[in-house]
Amino acid sequence: MARYGKNHSSLYDALRAMPKVDLHRHLEGSLRLTTLAEIASNNDLGLPARTVDELRPLVQITESDHDFRDFLRKFDVLRRFYQSPEAIRRLAYEVVADAAADNVKYLELRFTPMALAKARDYPLEEVVEWVIEAVRRAQADHDICVRLIVGFNRHESQDIARRVTEIAVAKREQGVVGLDLAGDEVSHDTGQFAPMYETARAGGLGLTAHAGEWNGSSVVRTAIERLGAVRIGHGVRAATDPAVMDLARERGVTFEVCLTCNVQTGAVARIEDHPLPQMLAQGQRITLNTDDPSISDITLSDEYYNAMVVLGLELDDVQRAILTAAESAFLPPADRAKLTAHLRGRLWPEGEVTSAPPPNRRSLS
Repeated sequence: MARYGKNHSSLYDALRAMPKVDLHRHLEGSLRLTTLAEIASNNDLGLPARTVDELRPLVQITESDHDFRDFLRKFDVLRRFYQSPEAIRRLAYEVVADAAADNVKYLELRFTPMALAKARDYPLEEVVEWVIEAVRRAQADHDICVRLIVGFNRHESQDIARRVTEIAVAKREQGVVGLDLAGDEVSHDTGQFAPMYETARAGGLGLTAHAGEWNGSSVVRTAIERLGAVRIGHGVRAATDPAVMDLARERGVTFEVCLTCNVQTGAVARIEDHPLPQMLAQGQRITLNTDDPSISDITLSDEYYNAMVVLGLELDDVQRAILTAAESAFLPPADRAKLTAHLRGRLWPEGEVTSAPPPNRRSLS
């Protein structure tokens, strides 16, 4: 449900019907609570909860949660649910099905193999294969194209990061298109993973990294200059640093913005305070994404709605964000051009509007 309610129901319906692109969605943060309740009922997870209502405060943000540490604790709980290959396949399949139900036409679904493997100490390569298999099946059953981004966390060892990178490169012909770095950017050095990013780049993978969500603009600079990231997950704390914003614009970096998550992790105090309009005014390449829809209790339609009703973006801004996402997809050039052309025709059936939106955006709320 949209954070601020659907007071403009006709607008929300239009956004629901709009073809969408989501470049920043975590498998581990997109799980159905009903499925989690079923797994909890059939397995001893060491949790004081088995029903949806009992599980909700453990795996979804509530009013008692305040910052990124509370947000990360949800993942600590979620790691207990990957109890079998069948469970991992089912959860991955359902994530894709739920995205398709929100009219997402192209999804880059990211996941951390260690998160899925830890509960039962599964081999990392097998975990990746299970996800690939489930996603391939879900694509066949639903009207959606999905590619995978494989990642690791900053707190994990260099050996794990290196192994995950090697697996990602090896699975490039099976739908893996990118490498991601996530986790606590406050306590851990981002630059130490530069060798893994060089391996991924040489292996033909797209490069993205979480940066500027929990720490300042210096992490965004490191991700761009030392990791070679062409997309930045979040990046909102860099919006007030002109030098880093200039760097991002000069390099053509795309920002994967996730409004609700940024509030829930404490990156911004309220959606009204989000620097998205400022970043657009600066000429940054912006996309709108969900991040963790089940943890945040949102859909991508909700995020589009909040961007318009709360932040005052125009419909054309949202459409351009979708087109920017298509242009920034980690696809071969011909496939990317085909996706972009298809979406442009769907979003502007009577011809694309070429005039720039006004700098002072009115609020619809």
